[in-house]
This record gives sequence, C-alpha cells and structure tokens, in this order.
Amino acid sequence: MNLESKQGRKAEGNRLHVFSDGAARDNPGPAGVGGQVTDERGRVLLEVSEYLGETTNNVAEYYALIRVLERAVGLGYERLSIHTDSELLANQVTGGFRVKSKALKPLLGRVKELLAGFRQVEVEYIPREKNIACDALANRAIDEGLSGQKKPILKPGEGTLF
Repeated sequence: MNLESKQGRKAEGNRLHVFSDGAARDNPGPAGVGGQVTDERGRVLLEVSEYLGETTNNVAEYYALIRVLERAVGLGYERLSIHTDSELLANQVTGGFRVKSKALKPLLGRVKELLAGFRQVEVEYIPREKNIACDALANRAIDEGLSGQKKPILKPGEGTLF
C-alpha cells in the first residue's frame, strides 16, 4: 500500500519519530505535556505543548504521548519510533509492565488505539538528557497554565479527555 503524507511525499518505508514528556509539579500538581514529531532526518514536523491542569506525573506522561500521537496519525507514515524518558510508560506500552492503576488503564487503551494505525511501532526508553526539548515544552505549558495564558485541557476531577 502506498501512503501519501499531507505534504504529498511518499511516507511508506519512512519512519516517524515521536518524542514525548509529561511533567507535574508536585505529584499530583499542575501538569503539562510536551512532544515533538520528527522525520528520519531529524526535522521537526510538529510540536505539542499543552497545559493539563492538576494531575499526576504518570498521567501527564501518558497524555503527552497521546496528544502527540493524535497529531502524528494524520501524517501518512506507517512506521513509528516512540522515544520517552518514562520507563513506566515505555514498559507498559510494550507489555513489559502490567498496568495496575485505574487512572492509567484507559490511557493505555487510547495509546493502543492510536498505534493500531501504524504497521510497525518501536518504543524506546531514553534518558532525560535526550528529551530536553519535550521537557521544556511540558514545563512551558505549565508556566503558561499557571499564569492564565492557557486553559487546562483536563476537567477538574475527571482526569480524562475521552
């Protein structure tokens, strides 16, 4: 099958790289997500920086991946590499760790729904030092949320978007 991206170039055989990071100040506390999508040459195709509101760091990590994947699905790629500095997230997505938290189970389900649109998916746990751009995007979102520049995307007490 020959897929075309929005830019009109053939995406079949190319790999999309998704970087994500969630941050919460205190745990739980004000939280944000940051993410980048790059092509194989390292060119940034899109960025995500959103204020979640009050939640835990683990929920923020999941939402970071979800929000980036929601935008990446439409780019027309069939191969995907996910890079995260959350060991928990990486292992839960790959099935290495069970999901015990009731708050995380629906989030993992949403991740799997989004990943179903790709023919090949790799998940890599990376050190924080290799995820500085996403950390900065997540923390910028928190700063903007706390200053009133951004509204929280999570409804208080609900903790979910779907």
